[in-house]
Amino acid sequence: MGDANDMWGGRFAAGPSAIMEAINASIGFDRRLARQDVEGSRAHAAMLAATGIVTPSDAEAIREGLAAVLAEIEGGRFAFRTDLEDIHMNVEARLRELIGEPAGRLHTARSRNDQVATDLRLWVREQCDQAADGIAALQRALLDQAEAGADWPMPGFTHLQVAQPVTWGHHMLAYVEMLGRDAGRFRDARARMNESPLGAAALAGTGFPVDREMTADALGFDRPMANSLDAVAARDFALEYLAAASICATHLSRLAEELVIWSSAQFGFVLMSDQWSTGSSIMPQKKNPDAAELIRAKVARVNGAFVALATVMKGLPMTYSKDMQEDKEQVFDAADTLALSLAAMAGMVATMTPRAEAMRAAAATGFSTATDLADWLVREAGLPFREAHHVTGALVARAEGKGCDLSDLSLEEMREAHPAIGEGVFDVLTVEASVASRRSYGGTAPENVRAQVGRWRERLGG
Repeated sequence: MGDANDMWGGRFAAGPSAIMEAINASIGFDRRLARQDVEGSRAHAAMLAATGIVTPSDAEAIREGLAAVLAEIEGGRFAFRTDLEDIHMNVEARLRELIGEPAGRLHTARSRNDQVATDLRLWVREQCDQAADGIAALQRALLDQAEAGADWPMPGFTHLQVAQPVTWGHHMLAYVEMLGRDAGRFRDARARMNESPLGAAALAGTGFPVDREMTADALGFDRPMANSLDAVAARDFALEYLAAASICATHLSRLAEELVIWSSAQFGFVLMSDQWSTGSSIMPQKKNPDAAELIRAKVARVNGAFVALATVMKGLPMTYSKDMQEDKEQVFDAADTLALSLAAMAGMVATMTPRAEAMRAAAATGFSTATDLADWLVREAGLPFREAHHVTGALVARAEGKGCDLSDLSLEEMREAHPAIGEGVFDVLTVEASVASRRSYGGTAPENVRAQVGRWRERLGG
């Protein structure tokens, strides 16, 4: 092998210092792109042969050599070298050791600029698919919970204050809907990023008669990118992935927060599995929802990755600057964090035990059926809603003064607030009646919950 300084094309008389080597090298993290790098090189070599730029025999030697290099990497036998800077040069150097001169022809009509853009696009595209799969697994766990508790009343909250009764199933479905939009964002991002930078070369395209449609098709892209400058410069595909990941992680954090609250002794709505909890080193009675708390915190890492990459890109002129080497660690960490968080949340949701009686008792507190009383006054007694709201407020104040719930007031007491109130009012003051009445599309009625569970199971394929 030649001197490590060969990659600089003779520009420098001496190699970079140890500090420069350390700051310049990316092989410590971009080795994760090895498979994508080899896939891109295989497609490029096949195209070079098909267009007559290299001979078929050279292309075949390159193809076999790349397969051997990838086998070494995946088998843990590859010796990565920091002095070779990145995954591209590490692969090419090893290919040259294995097959000799033909390896030098692989980089014809290509630059590391379009090569790395292609590799990262391939990697991020896979992460979009994996995120969608992880979301679907969590959605199925939520659907199982929703179906089991389609008619279990629980408090619905605004400002974390009891507002109106809802059902456990309805609450679970809220997260199914949120996550469905998350999956849609990843699908949309994938569709937008599915264009090939390969063939843009350093920035201006190439004078060789390359077939960019051929390489795009070989790598599963819909088309080549239409502007060589944009192909090299663009990292918005990674930003869009990180934005989708950040929103998804935020949704996971909101659910994690509710699990922390619900599993507390003060709420007691759910019992978390021992698999996803830890004990205290000093307090033997404690059972801490650590997995939920960690998910709640990990959104910060994903948000940070988006902000970091957006900040890297904000001041860069066209086309490639070495700053863009800082894109990968952010994307890698966010993808790992999101995948772990989705898997952990799916495990927690699947194994948690809802405590239906505790939720039902809590749903009946805080005058949660006051809106049902107001609606009854409008529907049955013909009051304008504003007057019904006022009458209901007076009855809530009376019940609060007596330390009882609305349903515990006598008919006579209710009629003192308004003479049109009749015995039928008591039929709407239970939490079961309240949730059953909310049959409007998207409402909490058990029949709605079951219908939505069925719709989502069909959409997710079971």
